[in-house]
Amino acid sequence: MAFVQCVVKGFFPLDKALELLPGMLTPHGHECLVRLGGWVPFKKAAEMLEDFMGIRVSQIVSQKYTEEAGAAYEDLQTEEVERLEKEMPPAEQGANKLQISADGAMVPMLHGVWAEVKTVVIGEVQPEGEKGVHTQNLSYFSRKVNAEEFQRLALVEMHRRGVENARGVAAIMDGAIWEQGFTDYHCPQATRILDFPHAAEHITPIAEFLYGDHTPESRLWLEEHLHSLKHEGPDKILVEFQKLQQQYPEAEAISGNLAYLKKRKEQIQYPLFQAQGWPIGSGIVESGNKLVVQARLKGSGMHWAEPHVNPMLTIRNIICSDRWKTEWPKIEARLCEQNRLRRSKLHQARIAPPVHRDDPKPLPHLSAQLLQNNTPQKPKSNPWRKFKFGKALYQRSYPPKK
Repeated sequence: MAFVQCVVKGFFPLDKALELLPGMLTPHGHECLVRLGGWVPFKKAAEMLEDFMGIRVSQIVSQKYTEEAGAAYEDLQTEEVERLEKEMPPAEQGANKLQISADGAMVPMLHGVWAEVKTVVIGEVQPEGEKGVHTQNLSYFSRKVNAEEFQRLALVEMHRRGVENARGVAAIMDGAIWEQGFTDYHCPQATRILDFPHAAEHITPIAEFLYGDHTPESRLWLEEHLHSLKHEGPDKILVEFQKLQQQYPEAEAISGNLAYLKKRKEQIQYPLFQAQGWPIGSGIVESGNKLVVQARLKGSGMHWAEPHVNPMLTIRNIICSDRWKTEWPKIEARLCEQNRLRRSKLHQARIAPPVHRDDPKPLPHLSAQLLQNNTPQKPKSNPWRKFKFGKALYQRSYPPKK
């Protein structure tokens, strides 16, 4: 019994043994390109890679490698969230005092559309020094998703930072409803503080109603009342605002802002919060929006497609959190794993069983294309034989043998 052995193109196994990343770059070159692509526009990243390492790649390759790495890390974090939800392992040991602040920032999408990216910042609150209370060791988690999905996915960073086990947590945010829901989901026991500049935004309209926009009188009135709120608490100014409401019952600038502040009275007890050693501003997330999101995704002429936003945000989170050295090996391993799976599928698709010579019918699982490739083909006629002058222009320089 004889068989025909079909030889097809295979895969060289050395890349697996050396754990090489997919593509044409060395592992170090691949890493450098992705890291540069996380900092600067893709075209500039390609130019810098050539300047620094002598490696020339196109803008398309720069974008492809960066976004593939970001997508791989996004998958890793999503899988970790699913594991945490399923196994509920104990959280890391948290710091003594942690601040969490969440907010949104707009990024430009294709076709002139703008979309909100949500970011939460976690930091360690340090004892008060010469410049006041300081929050350091900041880490970021950002996604372009709805509020419910964001609070779920942020579990991976909240768990890593040990928010659950921190001795004290302050949620310092503005008055957005989704931000309060975020706090309810992750740390309902947190001290809730309304961002002081945000509270000031609801006192400013009252000053402008009474004394006009941007007048010296309105600025003086505003400064006095903000100083009172910060150092004496809300009771005094709320009583004053209620009297103003009775005096001007039709003034929405007074009634609307008074209602907003009364509803959040427990969150604007600023003398108490400062005595407890907490910051009263959410500046870490405002600067985080600029650093993480806007600095890379809101450049001149940039417009992002939906699938590219979150991969870029994951790369920005790693870079801005100073966690590149610990997280890149995980990305590298996932890219290698994805490449092995992809090659394995291609390899299996190209492997076919041998053909029996005595069986004229093809095996049911053997493709017709494979049989066609192994069927002897009649040689094509030489096109020189059909030359219009009857013979080739090229002639031998020696006489033919007799």
